[in-house]
Amino acid sequence: MKRIYLDHAATTPTDPDVVQAMLPYFTDSFGNPSSLYSYGQEAREAVEEARARVAELIGASSEEIVFTSGGTEADNLALKGVAYANEHRGNHIITTSIEHHAVLEAAGFLEKQGFAITRLPVDGYGLVDPRDFRKAITDKTILISVMHASNEVGTIQPVEEIGSIAREAGVCFHSDAVQTVGHIPLNVHELKVDLLSLSAHKLYGPKGVGALYVRKGTRLVSIMQGGEQERGRRAGTENTPGIVGLGKAVEIAGHETAEEAERLRRLRDKLIGGMLDTMEHVRLNGHPTRRLPNNVNVSIGFVEGEAVLLNLDLEGICASTGSACSSSSSEPSHVLLALGLPSEQAHCSLRFSLGRENTDEHVERVLKVLPPIVARLRAMSPLLKSSR
Repeated sequence: MKRIYLDHAATTPTDPDVVQAMLPYFTDSFGNPSSLYSYGQEAREAVEEARARVAELIGASSEEIVFTSGGTEADNLALKGVAYANEHRGNHIITTSIEHHAVLEAAGFLEKQGFAITRLPVDGYGLVDPRDFRKAITDKTILISVMHASNEVGTIQPVEEIGSIAREAGVCFHSDAVQTVGHIPLNVHELKVDLLSLSAHKLYGPKGVGALYVRKGTRLVSIMQGGEQERGRRAGTENTPGIVGLGKAVEIAGHETAEEAERLRRLRDKLIGGMLDTMEHVRLNGHPTRRLPNNVNVSIGFVEGEAVLLNLDLEGICASTGSACSSSSSEPSHVLLALGLPSEQAHCSLRFSLGRENTDEHVERVLKVLPPIVARLRAMSPLLKSSR
């Protein structure tokens, strides 16, 4: 049985062309990019070429790209680096209640260090209201952090409007764009962000590498002490093979983002429509149109999401109950709770996130096997019986 992978929001398979681009930097061109001799300079040239590719994809300049170990480190560097660099000006940070754990936990850490954190609510679609940011800004506000799109429900936030508000107030603005870079066209200048996080393994690159865009002139201190790599903003020997892989992944994405987004949008809508048509008590989570082209998040009433997930796995279909970072937790998604879903409904959620290798046949397979699975589980559900 050939498996169908529908969890691309968690991670993506590494593109074979990316693997091929990386291989020489494990063996032949293995030098330390900081070394002056030829081995090191070959590695340095490859790192800088990858830096230029990342910058080009998001509309930045090369010197504004800082390589990291992934999206989590990029988020931590953005929040902590800006907070510590600007604490002489203020101690107030504004974010939202539905951010990725990398942002929420970093904000919680800073809160324990004496920073004041405002976590703004979202509406039932998972959208923040830009006017709430204008109201929340004080003379002590030094940073706003809002994800570009939700990794769980796919809602795309009004980042451009928030960026305008932040810029008018002279407040630094960060966006976690891990789910959008390489998937929908974006430009850091149009978004009006000062910092933007991305991760290679979300766009068919390798795990263990990411980047942070830091707009020229943005005050940022390193949160890792050591050497002067990355212009003193991120200590540690550069992961040359990983960085080369990221560079190749963004090069590939740059050639096909718009066309692939439209193809995935069609498959997404086919999957959503099919589930709503074939099953009762199904709720689409997130915004119906202002959402990622590959994201489908639904609550299926009167069944446990994990039970559905395990039954899908037996059918060779890989999906998720929410964020991969929380998959081992028995607690309902903080994102779905923030949308106003009751705990029992949040526990009934499933997330399908489509990718390059998915086809109409894959969607049709899900729509064939999912309704019988749900019917079997509901037949055993005391919740459904008590609701009648």
